[in-house]
Amino acid sequence: MVDKVGHSYLDARNLSLHIAHVGKGELGAVLFIHGFPEIWHSWRHQMNAVAKAGSKAIAPDLCGYGLSTQPSEPEKTTWEDLVVDLLAILNFLSISKVLIVAKDFGARTAYDFALQHPNRVHGVVTLGMPFVSQGMSYNTLPEGFYILRWWEPGQAEADFGRFDVKRLIRTIYILFSRSEIPIAEEGQEIMDLADPSTPLPQWFTEEDLNAYIALYKKSGFQFPLKMPDRTLHGGTGIADPKIEVPVLLIMGEKDYAFKFPGMENYVRSGTLKHFVPDLEINYIPEGSHFVQEQFPDQVNQLVITFLKNHI
Repeated sequence: MVDKVGHSYLDARNLSLHIAHVGKGELGAVLFIHGFPEIWHSWRHQMNAVAKAGSKAIAPDLCGYGLSTQPSEPEKTTWEDLVVDLLAILNFLSISKVLIVAKDFGARTAYDFALQHPNRVHGVVTLGMPFVSQGMSYNTLPEGFYILRWWEPGQAEADFGRFDVKRLIRTIYILFSRSEIPIAEEGQEIMDLADPSTPLPQWFTEEDLNAYIALYKKSGFQFPLKMPDRTLHGGTGIADPKIEVPVLLIMGEKDYAFKFPGMENYVRSGTLKHFVPDLEINYIPEGSHFVQEQFPDQVNQLVITFLKNHI
């Protein structure tokens, strides 16, 4: 029997950070880090699973997302701020060492934390995003590529500002669960790439949609549109970084990010192991960008097995 999810708030950097947590912690602690446009709720299946296995599951809303407050100067938020927040969360909960599970831009934060605080990390599990030492290059993709579009100040705000929260969340989950990279034609906006009559993926229910709507009605998209898409180009700042802790990369082969220039070759060729010597890779053939929600049982088993091997 899993306890009801608890909710705590931590004051850090003049912000209030929301933290969801469940489980006793006999088998250590697991810290879940969401991506865009997700919130702590996106880890609901994994939190229950690791709690049943005996761990304490912790899933914050990163600053500016969900129930966490917005930075007063969002344009000045850095990757380092997110690392500082994670360290503050572990100290607040009196957790000395943790397994980190992350996806999307949360994976960058997880790797940065492991580089800076390896003594606080049992291992890292990332979904759909390998460690990249010098940032991503999108020079070979057309101007309509969604990240390039959203890099332009005001472009994403204008695109998102045409619709209510429900329409935005529905569109994002429909569009970004596909295997094609979202690229708009000239004169077209990214949010126009999905037909609003398209049904939600079967694994994302109306109840899930309502959970997102409730939180994004509070936070809005102003900060999430700035972090991460306008900061993704930065690297680690370390000449030859090495992730010294064990890493499991779970790669959905239908994740559109797997089609980013050079990504599949980088993962499959073994180049990644130069930066991550203790690396396991597990491919989920039909897995999309939201693989933890699409195939929760498979992801849960991989995470729990990795946890028991490295805790």
